[in-house]
Amino acid sequence: MAANTETAQPNIVAPAKKPLPAAKNVDSQSVLKRLQSELMALMMSGDSDISAFPEEDNIFIWKGTIKGSKETVFEGTEYKLSLSFPNDYPFKAPKVKFETTCFHPNVDVQGNICLDILQDKWSSAYDVRTILLSIQSLLGEPNISSPLNPQAAQLWGNQEEYRKMVEKLCKFQDA
Repeated sequence: MAANTETAQPNIVAPAKKPLPAAKNVDSQSVLKRLQSELMALMMSGDSDISAFPEEDNIFIWKGTIKGSKETVFEGTEYKLSLSFPNDYPFKAPKVKFETTCFHPNVDVQGNICLDILQDKWSSAYDVRTILLSIQSLLGEPNISSPLNPQAAQLWGNQEEYRKMVEKLCKFQDA
């Protein structure tokens, strides 16, 4: 007769796995996908007066360029910009600054830009292309009632003198 070899096994319960903070990973992945998609759309857009690309291996930091629109005092100028995207982009606006000196009523000497869509009017529907086109448009159509550069705002009414100031700054940067 065989002996009963069944022994009572202790009731071992594996500890519950804590959920990983996946939201952070998912968010950064969705931001990454969004920025990659925006980069492709910008490259395919055919816009010759605006461009932007990630800086080296960091897709959250971009360098952009905009050219001054025709028939404005900025025609023939090219400006470099930096774009820094937050981890919760597109729900928060990127930080955008002029790297090239820009004499403009809505741009201060540090390159900060006063543009409503980069602040309180931001929408997740905006993309890099929209931002660059809006800044390009702002160059020729400043908001004089909300100047960051009072000297530029005051001079704006005299386009001939204003153009001279812009040309002077451009020549200074090219030297």
